[in-house]
Amino acid sequence: MNPDTMHSGNRITREWQAFWLAVGFLTRIPMLVRIDYSQKLMNQCSMYFPLVGLLLGALYAGLFALLSLAWSPLVCVLLVMCFHLFITGAFHEDGLADSVDALGGGYTVEKRLEIMKDSRIGTYGTVALVLALGLKAALLVDARSIWLALLLAPALSRLAPLLLMAWLPYVTDPDKSKSKPVADGFSRKRLLVSIAFSAATALVFSPWLPGLLPVAVMATVAVVLIWGWYLRKNLNGYTGDTLGASVVFCELALLLGM
Repeated sequence: MNPDTMHSGNRITREWQAFWLAVGFLTRIPMLVRIDYSQKLMNQCSMYFPLVGLLLGALYAGLFALLSLAWSPLVCVLLVMCFHLFITGAFHEDGLADSVDALGGGYTVEKRLEIMKDSRIGTYGTVALVLALGLKAALLVDARSIWLALLLAPALSRLAPLLLMAWLPYVTDPDKSKSKPVADGFSRKRLLVSIAFSAATALVFSPWLPGLLPVAVMATVAVVLIWGWYLRKNLNGYTGDTLGASVVFCELALLLGM
């Protein structure tokens, strides 16, 4: 067989595995292919976070359309949010709660990191979680097009953690963190692919939501700059939990703009 053909085939196989690894990392959806797990593959999978977000958004939008045949928009939005928390394992919401607990209750970087590793949720985290979920539900119900908001917010918001990874250093114990393999050796070229995919997604749906691209850019840049500055000041970098929190913040900023 031609070496170039073999190389191309191996590359497609690696990318296919990287995509499914991203699915398994961000959701509870079973991986339907065999994964030859490696540090490098874990690094590569982050490029597919916005695509996984778009697929999740398609599930949410489809479920909303189905539920809306029987119930009011508010009931449908709450049921879709319940499904979201189940299918993702409340992955990003857990990061939000842990981050707010740590940054609100710790007075040194070491203490904040210690609190962040604690599986228990405190007052700061509980309040942040309740307010974030409540605000998300209110913004979805108030959106010009609920199904489009459900479709697009998960995809566009998952670019924020990739930008933070490219900007800030990683600051936690790599042996105890789920996000370290993603953070280590993050490729700028793959980041550009994710940015291009997110921009293309916003452009495709702009006819139905005029001004979507500038809203997406402003929301993402604002969250990355403000949250990134706060993390650099208080943690000297980012952790896996703070990346999850950035997704929640970016979703809320996007929904405010929508």
